[in-house]
Amino acid sequence: MELKRSARRRTLALSVGPGRVTVYAPARAPLALIQDFVETKRTWAEGHLATYAAREVKASPFTDGSPLPFFGETLTLRLTPGLRTPTRRGHEVQAGAGDPPEVARQVEAWYRRAALPELRVLTEGYADALGARERLRQVRLTGARTRWGSCTAAGIIRLHWSLARAPREVAAYVALHEAAHLLELNHSPRYWAHVARLMPDHACWRRWLREQGHTLLGG
Repeated sequence: MELKRSARRRTLALSVGPGRVTVYAPARAPLALIQDFVETKRTWAEGHLATYAAREVKASPFTDGSPLPFFGETLTLRLTPGLRTPTRRGHEVQAGAGDPPEVARQVEAWYRRAALPELRVLTEGYADALGARERLRQVRLTGARTRWGSCTAAGIIRLHWSLARAPREVAAYVALHEAAHLLELNHSPRYWAHVARLMPDHACWRRWLREQGHTLLGG
């Protein structure tokens, strides 16, 4: 996120472009006021970032030897004719050869299958640490382009499968973000205190997701 101050400006404003968020503020506006303003626009901004990503990020064709980021690791895609179910073996993910859409479908299927156990462990761990484990009913995957995660009043948490392509700290931040909603279904100071208690540096991972999150949706 970029902050631009101007002595001629009298109000706060926020603009969103592909992979970037810019805040415009009066020269003497207190930083705390700006941060509060940005927080009120967070959901709106993240929705627009995801929309830009959906429109502008095109998946690169997966080929034999393509790198596959996985929670901070870099695995290698190996295409094998006749293979029906993509499988990880060591630092390789073996999938069946085919046309680009078919290979992309197999890669996504592998990511979804491999991501869920990892994301579930992260989420359950944070729910335990928050003292909210009994409120967590289920962890599921989502492919919704407009948000990275959600938590319902019934205790169902959904996390985007492509978080598996992010650094583990980023996936952990989203897991914690949603787990904290088991205690507070809002973004009040009490909510952020729960997040900060378990992840004091959460702001840097949140910023990474805002600035780099669109790259997770590509190939």
